[in-house]
Amino acid sequence: MTPIDLERARAETPGCASVLHLDNAGAALMPAPVLEAVQGHLALEAQIGGYEAAERAHARSEAGYDSVARLLGCRREEVAFVENATRAWDMAFYAFRFARGDRILTSVAEYASNYIAFLQVARHTGALVEPVPNDESGQLDVAALERLLDRHVKLIAITHVPTNGGLVNPAAAVGRVARAAGVPFLLDACQSAGQLALDVDALGCDLLSATGRKYLRGPRGTGFLYVRESLLEHLEPPFLDLHAATWTAPDAYTVRADARRFETWEFNVADRLGLGAAVDYALGWGLQAIEARVKALAETLRGLLARLPGVQVRDLGAERCGIVTFTAEGHDPAGLKAALAQRGINVTAASPAGALLDMRARGLTGLVRASVHYYNSEAELERFATVLRELL
Repeated sequence: MTPIDLERARAETPGCASVLHLDNAGAALMPAPVLEAVQGHLALEAQIGGYEAAERAHARSEAGYDSVARLLGCRREEVAFVENATRAWDMAFYAFRFARGDRILTSVAEYASNYIAFLQVARHTGALVEPVPNDESGQLDVAALERLLDRHVKLIAITHVPTNGGLVNPAAAVGRVARAAGVPFLLDACQSAGQLALDVDALGCDLLSATGRKYLRGPRGTGFLYVRESLLEHLEPPFLDLHAATWTAPDAYTVRADARRFETWEFNVADRLGLGAAVDYALGWGLQAIEARVKALAETLRGLLARLPGVQVRDLGAERCGIVTFTAEGHDPAGLKAALAQRGINVTAASPAGALLDMRARGLTGLVRASVHYYNSEAELERFATVLRELL
């Protein structure tokens, strides 16, 4: 594993010259190759027309499927591109059919959009939504998951890395339990894709959704969905168009055999090319090298924060990643975010609405989230801690 060349990483990230960016779990700074891919195609569309530009870019657009397949260790036929991670997750979840008494098992730290979808389906069908308790480290308790399994469990769906903390849920262990029980496993990898090495076979997931804008450093409005080939024929998406299916007779249609049944015909070609460039860029650095640096930077930041008076680091889990959350006694997270922004430092203020069960269980009304990436420098973390000390 080759260590990250920090000087090169920062030189290829234009935003590093103007901002101290610790909001990579929100939207990371795009590297130059991604910016060039997006801007170049938009310029071409303006010159020759959208359809004509898409034809020229067809080979590069198709290569994106191979790139995501390499990222996840799957086949290109198991990959679909969609507008964002929420749409990817929704297309997967709403393809399942639930009935009264069916059970959906999820995590305490589940993301709000996912949990709202669970509740909507439960309201309409009579299915039950059950969060699996956490273990003593604050992550999903795999032993408790095993105890909850029975013939009524139709889906296990968890968030790999929650929005409001640095823990990494034990997805591979969950995958082993799901496979042994024959229950489909949907993994929300929105905040793990791009900062952690992912292999769908090792994770044991049947479906995985992710975004381009976060740790993959792609443009906003991009995402992808992985669907295991053995499950594809059993899932019909909640809606279809002439790309996802073929109209074969006045009263008949045939759904595509591959994961592109979850796509639609119209998409933003420039952003799709940008996402492909972002995945290639991450693969070029190596996901293991990225993961090692991100985790090391996050631990450095946690150490710096722990030395500040009145600051409490709030991250849970046996394994922690690049998201660092904390509270500061007597200071509102939103106010701290605004004050830091005035000093050229980007963070996020997390509210209970994003992960209601977890935040309420911990008695938290808000958090500051500082999420590092490999292009952040140790000097930036020192500066962040110094500025925060002054503000406090």
